Amino acid sequence: MAARASIFISKMNGEFSQNGRQGTKIVALFVSTIFSDSNRRVPGRNQILDLGGNGSYMSIFASNLRFMHFPPVVDVIIPAYNEALSIGKVIGDIPRESVRQIIVCNNNSSDETPAIAAEAGAIVTDQPLRGYGHACLSGMAYLQNHQENRPPDIVVFLDGDYSDHPAEMKSLIQPIIEGKDLVIGSRTLGSPEKGSLTIPQQFGNWLATRLIRKLYGYRFTDLGPFRAIRWDKLVLLNMQDGTYGWTVEMQVKALNHHLECAEVPVSYRKRIGKSKISGTIKGTLMAGYKILWTIVKWH
Repeated sequence: MAARASIFISKMNGEFSQNGRQGTKIVALFVSTIFSDSNRRVPGRNQILDLGGNGSYMSIFASNLRFMHFPPVVDVIIPAYNEALSIGKVIGDIPRESVRQIIVCNNNSSDETPAIAAEAGAIVTDQPLRGYGHACLSGMAYLQNHQENRPPDIVVFLDGDYSDHPAEMKSLIQPIIEGKDLVIGSRTLGSPEKGSLTIPQQFGNWLATRLIRKLYGYRFTDLGPFRAIRWDKLVLLNMQDGTYGWTVEMQVKALNHHLECAEVPVSYRKRIGKSKISGTIKGTLMAGYKILWTIVKWH
């Protein structure tokens, strides 16, 4: 096994030599992560929540004091690029009784995405600079610049392709009310529809979360887009990535800042339309490399 790993490193180092030392570091970590003991456990760091138990009402009440008002103010950010066939469904399924406002970040769409989103009741921002992270950052900028009443307590992110189940949003918000800072909707722990996650996606997810565990000592099971985070903690993270590394940047920075993180199981279905990332070989490779690079960058 060690010999195979050594040969693999040599070949990969040749492929990525143009990227310098950082590329070599990523390749070495990539291989050591794959060939390391799969049964090694990190004690005391797992934060997967079982929402079926009965918690203490007094402790939940006390944790609510972290918010100025209860129930907390929740805003939703949805990055969207050419999602005219799905964006109306996504907005329509959001539990509006739990949400103050929905911000759809139009990422230079060439279809009717912004018009449909506005008609469905969302606030639409425009970010002509293409990139998932750029769109999310424009949504954050809107919240920072439009705080006439008050900033949100919690921000929920989800995709505009209808692969996430917006109706499950309350299961992401509740752990934050009970004391968590960041909650990831885990498709791995949940019920993904057959074919909704491609094989490259599943492998990339496994590798990235395994690398996070190796470097940061924390066991995530997913880098899924459906997530909730306290607004003040999101601002603290000083998010920067404009493209494929947005979600993993949030997670590793949360660990660097010692935020209280958790995962809850969520459902996942085949998206409407073709994926801009996993739908092409180039997109898959670029996303994979950027995610691994981001994990190493912030370590």
